[in-house]
Amino acid sequence: MELTPLTELNIIVIHEEKGGVNLIAALIVFATTYILMLALPKIRHFIALGSAACFVLMGVIGIFDYTPLEALSEIDFNVLLMIGGTMGIVILFIESRFPIRMAEILITHVPNVKWAVAVLSLFAGVISAFVDNVATVLMVAPVGLAISRKLKISPIPVIISIAVSSNLQGAATLVGDTTSILLGGYADMNFFEFFWMKGKPGIFWGVELGALASLLVLLFIFRKDNTPTSTKVETEVNDYVPAFLLIAVILGLICASFIPEPQSGFALTLYQMRSGLICLVLCIAGMIYSCCRQHSSNPLKLAAKEFDTDTLLLLAGLFVVIGGVKNAGVIDAIADLFYRLAGNNPFLLYTLVVFASVVLSAFIDNIPYVATMLPVIAGIASRMNVEPYVFFFGLLTGATLGGNLTPIGASANIAAIGILRKNGEDVTTSDFLRIGVPFTLAAVVTGYAFIWLVWGI
Repeated sequence: MELTPLTELNIIVIHEEKGGVNLIAALIVFATTYILMLALPKIRHFIALGSAACFVLMGVIGIFDYTPLEALSEIDFNVLLMIGGTMGIVILFIESRFPIRMAEILITHVPNVKWAVAVLSLFAGVISAFVDNVATVLMVAPVGLAISRKLKISPIPVIISIAVSSNLQGAATLVGDTTSILLGGYADMNFFEFFWMKGKPGIFWGVELGALASLLVLLFIFRKDNTPTSTKVETEVNDYVPAFLLIAVILGLICASFIPEPQSGFALTLYQMRSGLICLVLCIAGMIYSCCRQHSSNPLKLAAKEFDTDTLLLLAGLFVVIGGVKNAGVIDAIADLFYRLAGNNPFLLYTLVVFASVVLSAFIDNIPYVATMLPVIAGIASRMNVEPYVFFFGLLTGATLGGNLTPIGASANIAAIGILRKNGEDVTTSDFLRIGVPFTLAAVVTGYAFIWLVWGI
């Protein structure tokens, strides 16, 4: 597609009323929400729902324009269906004892605990390059839990490593994350242009270099965990169908990314819900199969018992909160700040885009942020008379990885912590930061340098 000049984009410089009470009120509620969620991790879902109610109330009384119907439309039901459907399949997957067997096979091929965690994180990253990050965490976490139990170590750092690795690789391909899909659609990039574009290496290679750098970080973090990993592959899998269902989820999500987008109507609604519907249909099929196989309703009872409703409620609340922040003008203010600070310096704009996106995406959902910033960046690049791709790749790198700075900065992190809590593990903010911060810095700096060297000079 032809990129629109800044003057035609009509980029919003915050109106006077947007800089008043509405913006301040939204920022206060937003900041309070995240402080409380970091301080009180056990009730994060209640805090998020309470904050969502506050934003809706502020919209109703006229502090800013945000109706209950608009708040409802901000909830990404495609993501919630995808998570819920995958959760159901994963419950059957765990029950089949397949994760335990995979853990035993992995343990027999690595020398110690340190390498077991590193290899499992790399495995999660490879899957996440082609499947949504949350779905990846839900698939791989059971294997991490099984390894932790086999080796009698805490599963907390193992599952956190899986989550942050999944977030990193989401930017590698067109189908890895929603933000990648947004970039592909806006810049008219196909699947293969993430690998090679205009005769140059694409963003995929910057992400992979970042993955190698972050692997070194993980090896350093777990450098003292040199306990030998010796075990036998002795667990018998009692049902292979859940494993095939997970493979079907992966293949289905990849294939769905190539479906052309309809113009409008019910077909467009189905298109927007395609990933969630795939996961939901496969989950229902798995439940029906398991009930028929056991001639009882026990699989449904197990799913009802193990289903993580807290994570779904937390995400639903955060979707409404971010929608309120966007309607109050906060994201527009961020976009305007980029425009004012960049001047006519491409390297300054690139640096600002990458590192500001890292910080902001630790607290702001990266989907509306990326959607808002793409036209802003394209417009500024047009005025500078330079190609925008270096800025696009910098935006995607920073916004995707920034979620790893906090336990609530990305949906994959929220899902991982939900899994740990379901297994009786209390995760503190410091537990997450110990891995998330150095992992993110290593990956971002490496990708930042590579993208500028290839696309910026």
